[in-house]
Amino acid sequence: MKPLYLGALIGLVVSGSIGGYYYLQNNGLNEAQLEAARTLSLASLPTLPTDPSNAVADNPAAIALGQSLFNETALSANGKVACATCHLENSQFQDDLPLGQGIGTTDRRTMPLLGVGYASWLFWDGRKDSLWSQALGPIESTVEHGFTRTQVATYVAKNYQEPYEALLGPLTTLETLPAASPLGNDTQQTAWAELDSEQQNDINQIFANVGKSIAAFERTLLPVENQFDRYTAALLAGESPTEKATLSQKEIDGFKIFVGKGECIQCHNGPRLTDEFFHNTGVASPQNSVQNPVIDHGRADAIAIVEADIFNCLGPYSDANQDQCGELRFMSRDEHLFERAFKPPSLRGVAERAPYMHAGQLATLSLVIEHYNNAPTAVSGHTELNPLGLSTNEKASLLAFLEVL
Repeated sequence: MKPLYLGALIGLVVSGSIGGYYYLQNNGLNEAQLEAARTLSLASLPTLPTDPSNAVADNPAAIALGQSLFNETALSANGKVACATCHLENSQFQDDLPLGQGIGTTDRRTMPLLGVGYASWLFWDGRKDSLWSQALGPIESTVEHGFTRTQVATYVAKNYQEPYEALLGPLTTLETLPAASPLGNDTQQTAWAELDSEQQNDINQIFANVGKSIAAFERTLLPVENQFDRYTAALLAGESPTEKATLSQKEIDGFKIFVGKGECIQCHNGPRLTDEFFHNTGVASPQNSVQNPVIDHGRADAIAIVEADIFNCLGPYSDANQDQCGELRFMSRDEHLFERAFKPPSLRGVAERAPYMHAGQLATLSLVIEHYNNAPTAVSGHTELNPLGLSTNEKASLLAFLEVL
C-alpha cells in the first residue's frame, strides 16, 4: 500500500495541489476545530438584519443625515461633545478610556461600534433594544451630551430642516421652548411636565427620528477582515499559506485553547465573536475609593428600564408591529439570573482596545486571561466561570491568538 500512497502524493505534486494537501494535514486542527474556525470567521457573517422598528434604517438619505448628526458637537450642553467624541473612527469607534468622558464621566466603558447593527440589545446591560433607541440615551445623559429633547428638536429644525423634511416629512413648527426633558435635571423635568401632550409627542417624534438617522449611519460600520479570517479561508479552500493568511504554531495553539480548554467560545462565538447575551463573570467593581465602590447590577437593573422605555420596539415611536418585537416581548425577566451580568463585546480588534471589562477594570489582555483562569467569586450574583487551570505556556498561546484578532 505504501507505494500506492506515495504514487498518490506524487500525483498531487504534479497536479499542483500538494500545497493545499500539506496545509490541511499540518495545520494541527481536527474537523471540529476547523468547523469552529469557520463559524468564527468573517465569511460566516450573515447579511445585516433589517430593523423593522426603524423605517429609514437603510435609506441613503438617512445615512447621510445620521453621519452629520453623529459628528455634531452642537448637540451637547457645552457644544463640545458628539457621538464621535467617544466613538473614534480610528479606534474601532471607541475611545481607549476606562470610563466614557462626555461633559462628565460615565460609569462604564465606551463600547466599539463596528458591527453594532447586528446587536439585539444595546449598551453593556441591554437597556435599549434597538440601535436608534440607543443613540438617544447619551444625548439626554447628564454626564454625556447633557442635552434635552426640546433642544434637539429646535436645533434640528433650525439647522437640518431641508434634509430632515426630505427624508421624514414636514417638521412641526416649534415655538421657543425651554430646555426640557423627562430625564433631565429637576428644572428640565418640570419644564417638560408643563408642555402639553401634543407638544411632547411632536418633540418625541423628532427626537426619535434623530436616533433613527444616527442608527442608519451606524449600521454601515461593519467589521473588517483580520489575519484569522484569511487563515481560515485558506484552510477551508485547501490553499497553501501566504504571509497574510497564516498563523504561527503558537497562535494555532491559542486558537485551540480559545475553542477548547479556555472556554472562550462559550460567550465569544459567531463571526462577531460575541453571543450578544449577558453573563456574570465575577468582574470586580471599579472603585473611586476603597470605601466607596461603584455598585452596578448590570442586566438585572436594565430589564425594567428597557420595558418601560417609550422608545422601545413596542413603543409609539417604533415603526414595527407587535409581532416584530419578539425579543422584547419574550425576554427573560429573571433579575436574579441576570444579577451583575453584562454583554460580552466583540473580540475583533480586541488587542487594540485596552483597558478591558465594562468599566476598564483590567488594564491588559494578560490580566483578562488571568481573571478567567482564576475565576474569582462574583461581587454579587453567581459567576459563570470555573477555574481553567491554564499553564503559563497555554496562557501565552491564548494571548497570541487574541492578538491575531
